[in-house]
Amino acid sequence: MSSAKRTDPRASGAHAADSHDLIRVHGARENNLKDVSVEIPKRRLTVFTGVSGSGKSSLVFNTIAAESQRLINETYSAFVQGFMPTLARPEVDVLDGLTTAIIVDQQRMGADPRSTVGTATDVNAMLRILFSRLGEPHIGPPSAYSFNTASVRASGAITVERGAKKAVKATFQRTGGMCTHCEGRGTVSDIDLTQLYDDSKSLAEGAFTIPGWKSDSQWTVQVYAQSGFVDPDKPIRDYTDTELRDFLHGEPVKVKVNGVNLTYEGLIPKIQKSFLSKDKEAMQPHIRAFVERAVTFTICPECEGTRLSEGARSSRIGKISIADACAMEIRDLAGWVRDLDEPSVAPLLTALRDALDSFVEIGLGYLSLDRPAGTLSGGEAQRVKMVRHLGSSLTDTTYVFDEPTVGLHPHDIQRMNDLLLRLRDKGNTVLVVEHKPEAIAIADHVIDLGPGAGTAGGTVCFQGTVGELRAADTVTGRHLDDRAALKESVRKPTGVLEIRGARRHNLQDVDVDVPLGVLCVVTGVAGSGKSSLIHGSVPAGADVVSVDQSPIKGSRRSNPATYTGLLDPIRKAFAKANGVKPALFSANSEGACPTCNGAGVIYTDLAMMAGVAAPCEDCEGKRFQPAVLEYRFGGRDISEVLAMPVDRAEEFFGTGEARTPAAHRILQRLSDVGLGYLTLGQPLTTLSGGERQRLKLATHMSEKGGVYVLDEPTTGLHLADVEQLLGLLDRLVDAGKSVIVIEHHQAVMAHADWIIDLGPGAGHDGGRVVFEGTPADLVAARSTLTGEHLAAYVGA
Repeated sequence: MSSAKRTDPRASGAHAADSHDLIRVHGARENNLKDVSVEIPKRRLTVFTGVSGSGKSSLVFNTIAAESQRLINETYSAFVQGFMPTLARPEVDVLDGLTTAIIVDQQRMGADPRSTVGTATDVNAMLRILFSRLGEPHIGPPSAYSFNTASVRASGAITVERGAKKAVKATFQRTGGMCTHCEGRGTVSDIDLTQLYDDSKSLAEGAFTIPGWKSDSQWTVQVYAQSGFVDPDKPIRDYTDTELRDFLHGEPVKVKVNGVNLTYEGLIPKIQKSFLSKDKEAMQPHIRAFVERAVTFTICPECEGTRLSEGARSSRIGKISIADACAMEIRDLAGWVRDLDEPSVAPLLTALRDALDSFVEIGLGYLSLDRPAGTLSGGEAQRVKMVRHLGSSLTDTTYVFDEPTVGLHPHDIQRMNDLLLRLRDKGNTVLVVEHKPEAIAIADHVIDLGPGAGTAGGTVCFQGTVGELRAADTVTGRHLDDRAALKESVRKPTGVLEIRGARRHNLQDVDVDVPLGVLCVVTGVAGSGKSSLIHGSVPAGADVVSVDQSPIKGSRRSNPATYTGLLDPIRKAFAKANGVKPALFSANSEGACPTCNGAGVIYTDLAMMAGVAAPCEDCEGKRFQPAVLEYRFGGRDISEVLAMPVDRAEEFFGTGEARTPAAHRILQRLSDVGLGYLTLGQPLTTLSGGERQRLKLATHMSEKGGVYVLDEPTTGLHLADVEQLLGLLDRLVDAGKSVIVIEHHQAVMAHADWIIDLGPGAGHDGGRVVFEGTPADLVAARSTLTGEHLAAYVGA
């Protein structure tokens, strides 16, 4: 038996349980992390900084938060785990001291057209209970006030097996609140048939003009052509009444096409299910353009856009129906609920008041509960998710935030900082990925990753306090106190874009002239009407290129080369040089390795445990058949080209025997937006939010247009990258373009030629132009919130 003495922690006055005050990470290797080891203090606010792509999200979300969630999931039975998402253990040697992690990220909220701010939170559920108890006339249970619940009636015989079996007549009824005309969507659609097909052609001649519907190979088209209901060789305009009815409105029925049983249904219900049941905001650009051409959405005439049945609208508390309550701005609704005094529902009123007050406190009092969730910006969606955590009694929890200041005016950032500090002061660990110096300033502890992005990042450059960071020789430390100066001279407009009588959302009959040929910044507090003014009033057309905040989509098969269209000229160049088909040089087509189908890895599904992905042994992760890799262009095979970083590829395709002007132009745009370090074949799923934003910007720069509309292009950008973005905007204007930027970042405001400031507040307190002029005039006047903050920023 060992004679070594054990130290009793109580003897020194400290309890053993109090020694676990650090989250320890050793040897983290997720994505681009290079054996990162850090110690993060618990019950403190720790901010993770670094240039976009340096590994912040890989450390915070993909390592710490992911492992916490995985360990919690493992506490459930194998049966329950089978219904949950399977999470693999992160690539890390040691993770110690973890607590329950609550992730509040910037993922846009559900794109379902039935999802609203009220349904995405618990507020609608509480309101429905309130009206079912206090509403007059009483129309039924809470479901009677739900626009997602249809009324159901049924009657018939049921067999009761109790002793001797006997048939009993039974009726069933459920009262729902759904408007039967629009089925709870609030809008009805009318389809323009001329946008679906060319009636002078037959189906065999390619009459359909719907995106993706090709006559020769598309299964959907073959169903119509071989259904037997219509003649595929007859022009559609010559169809008989019966043929046209079956073609447009036919009921679903099974038909045999090339020996396969498929379902045939009329074209209009098919379009409604394929396109109209999806949220327009979540569609790919070319699909959205088709829907906007083919379909006109109008307010439902029966429910007037409320989504609710007549019964649900008729039941009121005082003079307010549930439709009226959901249409109110949340701060007004909070006041109405506060005035209700009914002891029988006192606990419900208390919970409802707390939830509504949380919206107001977090700066979202200007929203209404009937606002579709898909129309919220990333920053708004993140703050809506925060609502449920503000009043939580949980402590010793780890809250993980992804740039909580996104979409916030400088005036609102202080309020967000207060909320983060409040979560910390309740005894929680708060981890924040952030770029804004105002948010970094409140940190107890800072971890700076870098020094660069991609393969040049993934290491810890600095750990310590904010004061120590300022003195540190890191990219963040050097740029933390950067402040853009006002321009000495501004460009003169070459014309104006007239906006007259704008009334979309909260805009109050706004008349404004947006100058062209200059860098124009539209600003104002969140909810003041910036996006409504620009996206709702600038006419969409061939001359306008709009880069909004919607996230780019892509699987692990998608990469910068496929997303930007770069792969097309590369494949054609390889095919021409080797005298073969371009399809051979696509890992998603004929050139794919047959073993892994071009994925580069073999996935093994382990049911409720995390699946295993192992590199394909046949292609060694290169994704192509060996025969394809024998073809070369400029001395490189296709897998070697896809492994090149953008900067190297730009040089490769710019000169010598591999010179390919079409590929070189796209690579130049990627380099212009600061993505020179990305490899061409890097999966989109591994890119950070800032990298995806810039990839999208680079793609839109290829579009021909005289007016560029950019919605918060600084999202996800490090202080050092903002300077590069300003240079890009200058180059666009100097090339004769007009650039309109919706932005909160003071560096972009200071760099503008003209500023349009909306406000003075949010919601019904906003919607007016409170300033038009140069940044220097705005600073001198200090007449608006933006002016005050910009003056403080530039040190005026």
